[in-house]
Order: sequence, then C-alpha cells, then structure tokens
Amino acid sequence: MSTCRRFVKKQDVQIENLPWGPHHWLCRPGLVDNDLLALVRVHMPPGTGHGFHRHPDMEEIIYVVEGQAEQWVEQDKQILQPGEIAHIPINMVHATYNPFQSTLVFLAILSPGRLDGPGPIDVSAEEPWRSLRQG
Repeated sequence: MSTCRRFVKKQDVQIENLPWGPHHWLCRPGLVDNDLLALVRVHMPPGTGHGFHRHPDMEEIIYVVEGQAEQWVEQDKQILQPGEIAHIPINMVHATYNPFQSTLVFLAILSPGRLDGPGPIDVSAEEPWRSLRQG
C-alpha cells in the first residue's frame, strides 16, 4: 500500500467495527500520507452512541449526512439534521447518540490526522456526564 495515495477508492476504504457502528476510514495514516487531517464515515445504528469522551490533542467536526444525531458538546445538546455540524475544540467533552429509528451516518473530520499522544478518553462514568442524559 502506497503511503503517497492521492485518491481513496471504495475498495481502499479501511473499515473498523466499533461498538457504536462501523467506521469507514477515508483518510488516516497508513491509508494516505497525512499529518493534519483524518476523515471517517460512521454508520451509527438506532439505539447506539459514542458516550461522553474527549480528545486531549485533537479537534473534531461532526457533519451529519443521513438521519439525526443527538449531539452533545460539553453540557449543550442539539439535534443535528443532514447538512449540519458540531465543532468540538481540542480536549472538550462531547458525545454522539442515535436514539432515533433510522441509521445515523456522519463524517468525523479530525485534526491532527496523525496522533502521537493519547487517544480518546472516556468520561461517561464520571459526573456530570454520567447523569446528563437521565431524566
């Protein structure tokens, strides 16, 4: 696999199965020669979600393609429709849930694309995040 790839075709997409849905990696180290950006398309089935977490060294944009997202950034919640985004600054707690009837498809754009530091840190068991969606 060339690290100088400029085009990623359907057969090149790297699929990673995570508990909150399959991730179709379109841009990440090892797939293209990148440092500053990563791009993943996520298919989140109804009733699933990526609980409250933060990226200590990454900024993120979540762009809804299909369905609806219950999107949290810190303690603010919005229902995002296709064509809408959430911007998550570095190290800010956020979560994406799909409590709806149809599959949520979204793109996550992450920067930097090449991460040498810690990965996502799950804070969903900590307060106030643990109780935020209750009631």
